[in-house]
Amino acid sequence: MILIVESGATKTDWCLVAPGGEVVRRLHTPGMNLSTIAAEANAQVFADAVEQFAGVEEVHFFAAGLLEFPTELDRVFRERFPHASFEYASDLLAAARAACGHGEGIAAILGTGSNTCHYDGERIVRNIHGGGFIIGDEGSAAALGRMFLSDLVKDLVPVALADSFASFHEADYASVVRNIYKNPAPSRYLGSLAPFLLENRGDAYVDALVERNFRGLFERALTRYGKSLPVGVIGGFGCACRKELEALGAEYGLTFSRFIASPMEGLTDYYGV
Repeated sequence: MILIVESGATKTDWCLVAPGGEVVRRLHTPGMNLSTIAAEANAQVFADAVEQFAGVEEVHFFAAGLLEFPTELDRVFRERFPHASFEYASDLLAAARAACGHGEGIAAILGTGSNTCHYDGERIVRNIHGGGFIIGDEGSAAALGRMFLSDLVKDLVPVALADSFASFHEADYASVVRNIYKNPAPSRYLGSLAPFLLENRGDAYVDALVERNFRGLFERALTRYGKSLPVGVIGGFGCACRKELEALGAEYGLTFSRFIASPMEGLTDYYGV
């Protein structure tokens, strides 16, 4: 059987798949980012989880921040599954396989952050880096939140919308600055503002803000891969904005092949084939 593990900063999805694609067991555990959390701490999080799986012949592990071989995690896996084969790869490759399967296409992660790539059906052949929420992440929930707060602190948000926001969130200047610059997870905070904005679609200001966010994605990333390849979107924020993305896609000459909220939805199909 095949164990697929897809780990982000917020949560880790585990899925045991039998030959033919049948899902045998699923598990959710706390997430992690391999580039920011000590290896020993990550290994401890996983030690209990691996005990809940048996009969594993292959392990495919995908994670955010996977910049080098995860030695400590590999030790945990090999102690539990000594005869299995192992693959360790980035969350972007997981997204590409989930969105494009075994075919060529463009994969776009659109969640709290964003990232894109050209995938040839087997590997990533080009990646225009997302850049993170400070210098990039166009088209993401965090980018939308950042754009909104930038307008809010400069009194550029319409009064009625600003008042509505203030009834649910800390909206004074000191609180906004504190929530960003003294927050251990500022990207997550910025992304948490997206639901409020999407709930107010139909407001001319919000619609223009959402469009501007996605135009940045199209012009700075998606169209640079060429216009002949279909785009698969992975992420809850992207799925929530499917209508806006498809409308802009028609304008820019791009077509969308798939919208899935979680990579695991497509990975079980990929490894079940």
